[in-house]
Amino acid sequence: MSLDIASLRAPAGRIQAIAAGFLAIAMAATVGGALGFEHLGGFLPCKLCLEQRTPYYIGAPLMLLALFSHGLKWPGWLTRGLLLIGALLMTYGLTLAIFHSGVEWKFWAGPTDCSAATMSITTNAGNLLSDLNAVRPAACDTAAGRFLGLSFAGWNAVASLLLLIVGFYAAFARSDEKA
Repeated sequence: MSLDIASLRAPAGRIQAIAAGFLAIAMAATVGGALGFEHLGGFLPCKLCLEQRTPYYIGAPLMLLALFSHGLKWPGWLTRGLLLIGALLMTYGLTLAIFHSGVEWKFWAGPTDCSAATMSITTNAGNLLSDLNAVRPAACDTAAGRFLGLSFAGWNAVASLLLLIVGFYAAFARSDEKA
């Protein structure tokens, strides 16, 4: 009795479905974590931080659409195309994250207008001026904090890299199906 390794490989359609589901959840969790650090943790995002969220905002719903595309037996090229778009979005996200990390490490200059685009909103009109004086917008060249040597932008680079690998792998998985 011999073991055929090729027979253990999952069909491409199944890989694409698993990848689309994983990517949808991972993208939503990543941007959800960023929103949690902002709204619950009090970390004000800078302009580059906010820009790094865009690929996730677009990608998570697209990956859900890719999962539905597979589940509803739409053409395989559509599912693969959506996965490819997701991978390209994560490539863009990786580029933004590397750029932002470089700005934080002072390897290169960031945008001149890089300050927080969101501010905390006071509910007490009497404290309005003191709140405005107390809140300092986040600057792109200062990491809000570091964990294991990486800032939020650095961890976003790691997440984007992993997600783009999954996306490209699934988009180009060999398929025996016609479509």
